[in-house]
Amino acid sequence: MHSIRFPIATTFLVCCFSLLCALFIGSCEKDDICVDGDTPLLIIRFYDQADPESTKSVNGIRVIGIGNGSTVNTFTDRSTLDSIGLPLRLDMGTSDFILIRDSEDDTGMEIGNIDTVRFTYTAGSKFVSRACGFIGQYEDLSSQLTADTDNWIQSIEISTPFVQSIDSAHVKIFH
Repeated sequence: MHSIRFPIATTFLVCCFSLLCALFIGSCEKDDICVDGDTPLLIIRFYDQADPESTKSVNGIRVIGIGNGSTVNTFTDRSTLDSIGLPLRLDMGTSDFILIRDSEDDTGMEIGNIDTVRFTYTAGSKFVSRACGFIGQYEDLSSQLTADTDNWIQSIEISTPFVQSIDSAHVKIFH
């Protein structure tokens, strides 16, 4: 039986290559599916003005984002809901919305009760993981209701001024 002899240089190269492969494979992260990689929505719950502890649905609610001119697509348009999620802008420190109660279209004209709300905040980002990258988050949330002669929104209360998840409501709107 014959034995095969490798020169010392070849043995050294094989060892170095094996070591580099082991280091490379060990330094890789597995590619996870990104589950928590979405920028959180602003969660709004609607409450009864007469009974502030009870939620109260808004009939036929429609929300239009000012600046993009289209209805928000995070919930079914003109539905009856006691909570909604709204996307906030990351490129600005404010997001303005038109909230319409009893929304209906009468030959191209909106006939619901329209209120305008501005949310002000400090936008930032948070690194989640290599698979997810960065997500947006918002701090120092505040609100302003534009007063008119027929506001259906009576008052707004900020429950959580730091928007980083959708686990609980951030804003209470009383009507």
